[in-house]
Amino acid sequence: MSCFQGLFFCPDAASVLLHNFCIYHIDAPGHELGASAIASNLPLLSVDDLADQVAEVLDFFGLEKVLCLGVTAGAYVLTLFATKYKERVLGLILVSPLCKAPSWTEWFYNKVMLNLLYFYGMCGLLKDFLLQRYFSKEIRCGVHGAESDIVHACRRLLDERQSMNVMRFLQAINEREDLSESLKKLQCKSLIFVGESSPFHSEAVHMSAKMDRRNCALVEVQACGSLVTEEHPYSMLIPIEFFLMGFGFYRQAPFALSHNSNPPISSSHSCIAPELLSPESLGIKLKPIKTRLDQDV
Repeated sequence: MSCFQGLFFCPDAASVLLHNFCIYHIDAPGHELGASAIASNLPLLSVDDLADQVAEVLDFFGLEKVLCLGVTAGAYVLTLFATKYKERVLGLILVSPLCKAPSWTEWFYNKVMLNLLYFYGMCGLLKDFLLQRYFSKEIRCGVHGAESDIVHACRRLLDERQSMNVMRFLQAINEREDLSESLKKLQCKSLIFVGESSPFHSEAVHMSAKMDRRNCALVEVQACGSLVTEEHPYSMLIPIEFFLMGFGFYRQAPFALSHNSNPPISSSHSCIAPELLSPESLGIKLKPIKTRLDQDV
């Protein structure tokens, strides 16, 4: 699963499509590394346009059905894509997803960031706003108040983005519609990860409640922000492995799973309750689960 981790990290826009374990990474228009600024005379794209562009990518590569992975706003776009093109989506893996229209607080927050982008570009204050959305306070402050390497890397990536391109994408996301009713009609299996410190935690919980519980599992990761993929990636390994087993993908595990055994996880930060690791509980018959810190187990 480590091949996913290099593709996960594209704040607010990361989306990955999996087909026969070939990986296709889709960025929002103009968010590719080295991308030039989008011409100002081009029309703004809506979230519906972005979802339709996903379908165009599938058509270009000749892909009929895919498993989709998206982070935050990218998760919203892929969920919208799944509601519009049900026959093309086998499953969804969503990280700190959005699903409702922006609250007044988020709408105002986004408007402040849009104005900062317009007048000052990718300034330090704007990057601080974005980092608060992405990471927990523990990661942002680090040891002795110093930022972690992950946060430094994110700052560098933000510096490489064209301000106007980010502004166009943020504007589209700020005008998104509520998907709550559409979620009830989704038949594909879905796996949702969310950090308990994420500002989008309540949206992820709401989303899992609206979806068919027979096909949806929610993984809440303690002491973690929105980017579970960066803060606690190992907490995702077992749920994703069982999720993929539900589609017939299987990798011989080096240990035997049972309700009385605790499989090794390569992280000191988080683990999953052993009773939730059987194929009957996760991957084949999904049910909500919750990760726990080691000291809580």
